Amino acid sequence: MKTISDLGELLGKKVLVRSDFNVPLDKNKNITDDGRIKAALPTLEKLIKQGAKIIILAHLGRPNGQIDTNFSLKPVALRLNKLLPNTKVNFCQNTIGDKPLKQINQLNNGEMILLENVRFDKRETSKDDNQRFALAKEYAKLGQIFVSDGFGVVHRKQASVYDIAKLLPSGAGELIFKEVEALNTAIQNPNRPLAVILGGAKVSDKLGVIANLLNIANKILICGGMSYTFTLAQGGKIGKSLQETDQIDNVKNYINTAQQKQVELITPIDTIAAYEFASNSNKKIVPADNIPDDMEGLDIGPKTQKIFTNTLANCKTIIWNGPAGVFEFDNFAQGTKAIAEALIKAKANGAFTVIGGGDSAAAIRKFGFEDWQFSHISTGGGASLEFLEGKKLPGLEVLS
Repeated sequence: MKTISDLGELLGKKVLVRSDFNVPLDKNKNITDDGRIKAALPTLEKLIKQGAKIIILAHLGRPNGQIDTNFSLKPVALRLNKLLPNTKVNFCQNTIGDKPLKQINQLNNGEMILLENVRFDKRETSKDDNQRFALAKEYAKLGQIFVSDGFGVVHRKQASVYDIAKLLPSGAGELIFKEVEALNTAIQNPNRPLAVILGGAKVSDKLGVIANLLNIANKILICGGMSYTFTLAQGGKIGKSLQETDQIDNVKNYINTAQQKQVELITPIDTIAAYEFASNSNKKIVPADNIPDDMEGLDIGPKTQKIFTNTLANCKTIIWNGPAGVFEFDNFAQGTKAIAEALIKAKANGAFTVIGGGDSAAAIRKFGFEDWQFSHISTGGGASLEFLEGKKLPGLEVLS
């Protein structure tokens, strides 16, 4: 895979950078977590240092191909100006055409411009190759070189991710290089034992990951909403808990495969259950396989937390994707926090720890933990999952 270092002299060159600035906003359009913006800074700073004229393509949310000011990238431009105080960061309300071209031509070396949300144009995410390629040609008129740095979108064929790389000399940015290196370290030749913690709401979201990791991992720890389908498959009673009855046969197959391959598959033995899905709901610790009919599981219980912590203490590589419970509610956040603390301790003892983006990354920031306390925090939830599945990611393949 080509990188910035393979793209030659960049002084004065117009460099298109695809970043992932899909950050959460509150009702006042304030950014509540700028982790993805900060993750893009090493690439931007490297290009600034080399004197490039930087044009950033990015998206925010799902405006469904329509111009929607609720998904404008203007708040991101404001945050970039604060994070890069010595660099002028311009903003353009258009993505293609004469207006951005005029502003780009006025850039000095080392300056940058953030263009408006690429997803305001329905061709960006079109399934029609010709539509995407036509839009990519418009992007290509704006720059001379393309740097792909939005790991969160490399699993998709999109105009600003995949098609543009066919039209300009292209390479991976610092973030993508770091992501690929970290994930490869974790799954291709890991120090063992290798443990994988899989949480989140649905088993169906993790089918491919589980199937692939059963060939790689020594231990797989199941938690979150998806764990209740495992309990159901094992003959347990789960009350009103989240469940996917159509996945029970798949889960039974995974349990049998784990036994055959001598992979230790660990599911919860106790659950913190509540009468309703609410932060202030009355809660009760119950056996994971005997949740009352009028209650639902919202977090792993203290005995399971202890089992998970003890299991992870002896592992040399740990991958975590998906929270253990409804961490957004303080009453049901302890299981997820306990896993995060176990990873921090493991890293301090020499383990390589990877957090697979999405909700897990949001959780550690909610708890006030620092990025450096983990070996790697991925910026791409869906992309990380597909990488762990062993899939080919179009946005990476096109850079090879």
